[in-house]
Formats: sequence, structure tokens, C-alpha cells
Amino acid sequence: MMEVLVGYYIFINIVGFIIMKVDKQRAIEHRWRIPELHLWGIALLGGALGTWMGMQTFRHKTKLLLFRIGLPFITFLHIGFWGYFLTA
Repeated sequence: MMEVLVGYYIFINIVGFIIMKVDKQRAIEHRWRIPELHLWGIALLGGALGTWMGMQTFRHKTKLLLFRIGLPFITFLHIGFWGYFLTA
């Protein structure tokens, strides 16, 4: 069971990282963008760390206060969850 959870967590964070890259590229090209609700959904489903890393790597959404504060906050909540889950 633990392997499945770790695999999911790795997968969803890779998705979060890639989705920030895709949205940044679309913004540069003035094309249809990925809705912010989808970015937040990926983050809340466990991909906050990957999304946050994508935000920093691709300099995307860094001017928006909600993203600058929200993604690190959700990331630390996930870290706390994993810490509790692994020690319980």
C-alpha cells in the first residue's frame, strides 16, 4: 500500500511541475491557458511541491500573492501529513 501512495505522490508532483511548464509556454505564445482552478486542483491532490517547483523554475505565477503563499502552505501541509502518516 505504501508503494502505491509514494508512486502516486511522485506522479502527481511530476504532473504539477509539467502543468506549470505547459501553462507558462501557452502564456508566452498567447494561447489558451490552463485554468487556475486546475492548477490548484493538482496542488490540493498532492502535487503542491511539484507545482511550487514548477512555479519557481519557470517563473510562472510568481507575481500572484495567492500562489506565492498558497503553494508553499499546501506543500508544508502535505509534508506534515506524510510525517504524521509515516510515524503513526
